Amino acid sequence: MNRETSIAIGRRVLTTEAGALTLLAGALDDSFAAAVELILGAAGRVIVSGMGKSGHVARKIAATFASTGTPSHFVHPAEASHGDLGMLARGDVCLVLSNSGETPELADIIAHTRRFSIPLIGVAGRADSTLLRQSDVALVLPAAEEACPMGLAPTTSTTMTLALGDALAVALMEHRQFTPENFRAFHPGGKLGARLSRVGDLMHAGEEMPLVATGTPMADALLTMSQKSFGVVGVTDAEGRLSGVVTDGDLRRHMAGLLDRTVDEVMTADPLTIDPGALAERAVAVMNGRKITCLFVVGADGRPQGILHIHDCLRAGVA
Repeated sequence: MNRETSIAIGRRVLTTEAGALTLLAGALDDSFAAAVELILGAAGRVIVSGMGKSGHVARKIAATFASTGTPSHFVHPAEASHGDLGMLARGDVCLVLSNSGETPELADIIAHTRRFSIPLIGVAGRADSTLLRQSDVALVLPAAEEACPMGLAPTTSTTMTLALGDALAVALMEHRQFTPENFRAFHPGGKLGARLSRVGDLMHAGEEMPLVATGTPMADALLTMSQKSFGVVGVTDAEGRLSGVVTDGDLRRHMAGLLDRTVDEVMTADPLTIDPGALAERAVAVMNGRKITCLFVVGADGRPQGILHIHDCLRAGVA
C-alpha cells in the first residue's frame, strides 16, 4: 500500500465521520434540551455507563462532565451486576450508551434505575431499542454508515456518541456559568493549570516584599534590595501606596553620588504594576515586552500586595 492510498483512506474516514456529526447536529431536538434540564436538576451525580467501545466513550464523557462542573463517574455495567449498582442512588441521573440499544450487560443497570426511580437518559442508534424504550429521555443517533469498510467496527457511531457527550457537557457548563477559575480548581496540575494561574497565586507577599518608605537614604534602600534578592525595591508613600521603584537601571543612571541621595531622587515614579487577579500569562507577556524581571502586584487602593518574579512563573509552568 503506497502513501497516497493511506492518505486517501484517512480522508475518507474523516469525511465520513464529519458528515455523521453534521447529521447529528441537525438531529438535535427537544430531547437534548430535556437531557440537559434533567442533569441540571439532579441533586446527585451523573452515572455514565456503557459496554465495550461505548464503555470507553462513557469513561471519557464522565471525565469531561466531572472536570467541567457536573459531578460524574463511570460505572461498568458488568461490575454493576456484582455490587456496583450501589453506586447509583436516588438523586442521581444515569446516562447509558449503547449503539444497538440491546446490549445484554446493560439489563441490570436499566432495571435498577426503573426500580428506584433514578432518571435514565439513553443514547442509542435505534429509537425502538430496549434501552431507549425504557429511558426517561431518549437521544437517538442518526443513521450513518460506519467508517469501517465492513461496517462492523464502531467508528462513526462512537464518534457521534463522544461528540454528543461533549455537547451535553458544554451546554451544562454554559448553564452553570462555569468560569476559568472553576476550571482551574479541577485542573491544578499540568499545562492547563499553569495557563490559568493567577498572579496572586504565585506572588511573594508580606515580609518578602522589598519595600522602603519615601525619603529613605539610598544606603538603606540598597541593603533592602540586597536582602530581598529581587533586584528592585519599591517605594511607598505616607499612605502605603506604591509611588515608585528603584531598579538596577536607576542605580546605573545615578552612580555619581548615589549614597548621598534618597530613594525619591533615584526611583522611577509611577512604575508598571499588575493586578493580583490577572492571569500569570499576562504578567509574563508584560515582563517580556518591557524586558524586566519583576512586577509589583498592586490592589485597587494602590497599595502593594506582593511582588512577582518571572522565575516564579517559569517554575509554575507559565511560559
